[in-house]
Amino acid sequence: MVYSLTMDVAAFTRQLVDIESISGNEGQVGDFLHFELCRLGYQAKKMTVEDARNNVFATAPQESRPAMVFSTHMDTVPPFIPSSEDATRIYGRGSCDAKGIIAAQIAAAERLRQDGIHVGLLFLVGEERDSLGAKVANKQSAGSKFLVNGEPTENRIAIASKGTLRVELNAHGRMAHSAYPELGESAIDKLIEALHRLRAMKLPEDKGFGPSTLNIGLIEGGRAPNVVADRARAHLLYRLVGPSQQLREDIVDRVGDLAEIKFTLEIPFVRLRTLDGMPTMVAAFTTDIPALNNWGEPLLMGPGSIHVAHTEQEYVEKKELNQAVELYCSMAKRLCADGLG
Repeated sequence: MVYSLTMDVAAFTRQLVDIESISGNEGQVGDFLHFELCRLGYQAKKMTVEDARNNVFATAPQESRPAMVFSTHMDTVPPFIPSSEDATRIYGRGSCDAKGIIAAQIAAAERLRQDGIHVGLLFLVGEERDSLGAKVANKQSAGSKFLVNGEPTENRIAIASKGTLRVELNAHGRMAHSAYPELGESAIDKLIEALHRLRAMKLPEDKGFGPSTLNIGLIEGGRAPNVVADRARAHLLYRLVGPSQQLREDIVDRVGDLAEIKFTLEIPFVRLRTLDGMPTMVAAFTTDIPALNNWGEPLLMGPGSIHVAHTEQEYVEKKELNQAVELYCSMAKRLCADGLG
């Protein structure tokens, strides 16, 4: 099958979905995309990330340093779910996050190429885990002025992307026989109290971007029901609408000596460029954008809903895929009209 100006975006999405590419295992889908882009006549290269994991970057032969680059990620969360479809939707892991976006971006690049507008294509590994692919790519920037990143935004352009702050709490106690709890010190009791204090804490809000939020994603600890727990741990994730410094200080103050605190990951809150006339949204999730600051001013838009991403019934609407092709083309042409073409 030769893909061109009239490529079947839905069919290509299904091909991509049927290649398992859970984070850490993106080798096969990267090879497939590299082959297809070369077959379409692009100058495609692999950026080694680690072992058999490679980013893929492609440009038209006429434009090795494009002013604009379309980008998204190749990896998915587990488990692998093969593709299926009905009259209106493509189902399967990665259908909206973000393999349908890959297909739409390639189709848009093909249409733009027919109009003499040449954009780059950058497909990355590791977004769902640690943005390692983006970090590697950021050291090999093509000098683009704009980066159009794809994530499921229901084809609305994002005005901002919330940041992430991951926190690990470790509480310590002293074991004892549960019949004599006064002889021990329960780490679980300490952890529960620390989490209670954090849940009661007022989080930052922004009128334009909404509230910061907290999710307690994992709790573990103890030895057995009849043993006073000497250890307990929790992993928390905050979604940020601004800088994190004051929140960090508040967390430390509230937890006190109940538990040790580790701030294990931060991805900053990002304000994004928009385009007049396009419907907007605030992305409550994080993206590769903060790790790609050398690739130009970022914009964020893609087909599909984040509400079904990472679920058993993940899907993307076929009409949204086709709309995304048109929107990506329109975005490129509007920016080129500002003197970037």
